[in-house]
Amino acid sequence: MPAWGDWIRRADPRRRDLGLTLLVQLAVTMPFVVPRSADLPPVTWTSYGMTTLGVLPLIWRRRAPVAALVAIVLIGGVYKIGLDGPGQPLPYAGLIVFYTVALQCTARVRVATGLVSAAAVAVSVGWEAGTARELLFTLIVSAAAYALGRLQHTRQAYTEAVEARAAQLERANRIEAEQAAARERARIAREMHDILSHAVSIMIVQAEAGPVAVRRAPERAEAAFDAIAETGRDAMAQLRTMLGVLRTDRAHEEAAPRAPQPGIGALPALLERVRGSGLAVAYERTGSVRVLPAALEATVHRVVQEALTNVVKHAGASEAVVRLEYGPQALTVTVTDNGRGLGRGPRRGWGAGRRSGDSSGGHGLIGIRERAAAHGGTAEAGPAPGGLGFCVRVVLVTSPLEVGN
Repeated sequence: MPAWGDWIRRADPRRRDLGLTLLVQLAVTMPFVVPRSADLPPVTWTSYGMTTLGVLPLIWRRRAPVAALVAIVLIGGVYKIGLDGPGQPLPYAGLIVFYTVALQCTARVRVATGLVSAAAVAVSVGWEAGTARELLFTLIVSAAAYALGRLQHTRQAYTEAVEARAAQLERANRIEAEQAAARERARIAREMHDILSHAVSIMIVQAEAGPVAVRRAPERAEAAFDAIAETGRDAMAQLRTMLGVLRTDRAHEEAAPRAPQPGIGALPALLERVRGSGLAVAYERTGSVRVLPAALEATVHRVVQEALTNVVKHAGASEAVVRLEYGPQALTVTVTDNGRGLGRGPRRGWGAGRRSGDSSGGHGLIGIRERAAAHGGTAEAGPAPGGLGFCVRVVLVTSPLEVGN
């Protein structure tokens, strides 16, 4: 039965109306084929043809419900006045079209049609010398057809609203998925920038120092080449870990390693690699040192990595200080160097202070600011205290309740 119901709902409306017309025609034919009493007039083809003519307007009930109802009422009136044919238990065609009027028409049309129909029913019952009981029955049946039409209208409106809401949610989910993908691409690009920029900068410094060390101190040259290899291997490992999760066609390949992102605990190794480039780096931690969320520790590692990369590439400094200050609700990361500072070389910031000859885009410091904002913090870059060197200062909120305040 459900299959038949689905087939009927999917069928063309005109075909459904034609099938309904044939079904009503079959119902109104029954009084003409059952045996009649001898005291009743015989059945004629004229009366049967007029009955059939009163059913045909059902074909146009969706396109012109009011006109179809008027046609059915007029044909029924002619049948009652001019012909003495068999009667019907119910006015099938009239009830179906009245249901359609309640379903499709506006309130003004429904009210006018209802008043006219009530008057027509009263005249018809009075013409046949019917009783009040017959009049009441006809009015109740007509009201039931009207109520069913309004209930179906409400059901259709609810279904359309649900479908519209589902389509809206689908669009919203698709937009959210696209935005999430864009954010993930930006995050991956930022991670790749930090990893490659730091590794390449250290490797370039070590490679440039290698020929000099070969001539003057061969043992230092060997250490420089070892540092280049170690930095390259570390960068490759981090890139493989980060990009391996994007591979979906790894059925016949070795699965990518799932190592956590480096955090504060990996800072000593990072600083040791930077020291291998010739930059003396001091590391200080003050306040209530404690374990922080993994995402925040990874941000601290990337901030320090990017700041030291800028020192190696642009500062011309000999010393740098990395300081972590643990506060009750925030962690302050400060990276200070004794290099050229702003206005005395091609140092980069995220706004003012860049020399006109510096064509770099300052993406590293912009990335630092974005990382800080992701944790409800702030980032500043400018001259170091005393005017000598450059300072990057990042404040990260460590309490989730304080993010956004």
